[in-house]
Amino acid sequence: MSTVVLLSVTGLGLGALYFLVASGLSLIFGLMDVLNFAHGALLSIGAYATWWAASHSFGYPLALLFGTAVGTLASVALELGLIRPLYRRPREQVLATVGVGLAVPALLSAIWGADARTFPVPASLGGTFTLLGATVPVDRLVLIGAALVVLLALKAFLGRTRHGLVVRAGVEDRAMVTALGIDVRRAFTLVFAIGGAAAALAGGLAGLYFGSVDPTQGSSLLIFGFVVVVMGGLGSVSGAAVACVVVGLVQQFANYYSTAGLGDLSVVVLLAALLLVRPSGLTGRLA
Repeated sequence: MSTVVLLSVTGLGLGALYFLVASGLSLIFGLMDVLNFAHGALLSIGAYATWWAASHSFGYPLALLFGTAVGTLASVALELGLIRPLYRRPREQVLATVGVGLAVPALLSAIWGADARTFPVPASLGGTFTLLGATVPVDRLVLIGAALVVLLALKAFLGRTRHGLVVRAGVEDRAMVTALGIDVRRAFTLVFAIGGAAAALAGGLAGLYFGSVDPTQGSSLLIFGFVVVVMGGLGSVSGAAVACVVVGLVQQFANYYSTAGLGDLSVVVLLAALLLVRPSGLTGRLA
């Protein structure tokens, strides 16, 4: 029983990390129709900024806030300097974001080396607690809590704020919204900033989860982020939330009860089976 509890909580923690990665991807694609392959680079920037701040005695909460802010600024710079001129050129968008996704890890390797850096986990988050006989790391609850906060915040942004409604209207009929005197470009930049903030937050929390950061960490997590987005339905934040729970649990249980690495294969098989039954994913809509 204790093993099942531990695997379940760990799977939910891993799924929460995947959701933080996938939520930004899903938001940007669903609202702006931009497939951002540089999203993993934003995660890596947030991870290294958080690691740098934590290593310089900022304290983990401040370090996480700093890393998220740096990732958000990087995301805004990416949208203004690279994505905005290519909104009507999707193929060039893909090539440009892939290039950024390859360049950023290389730059991080050049500055701090290709080896993983130990993440300074604070004592308060490095402990454990007992749940139904299982000894569970505290950081799993931190990840789950952060994912829930981000999910609720995104739902509120999309459905209850003026900016969220403007963006959704701009996607449907950009010319009409612009004719009403609303600057859709600012709203699109805001969406990119929110997506980048979620990715950078995921980077800072990934360091807590794995105990280290490395230049390729963002690229590795981006793969599972895309899996979650496709399973949940392209553009659906709610679908991504459900999919991340399924993926995290399947991966953890498969890795434990079978050979190492079979968890990743199980996720791919699950994705293929779902797409055969529901090609549009779990929801296939923005919600």
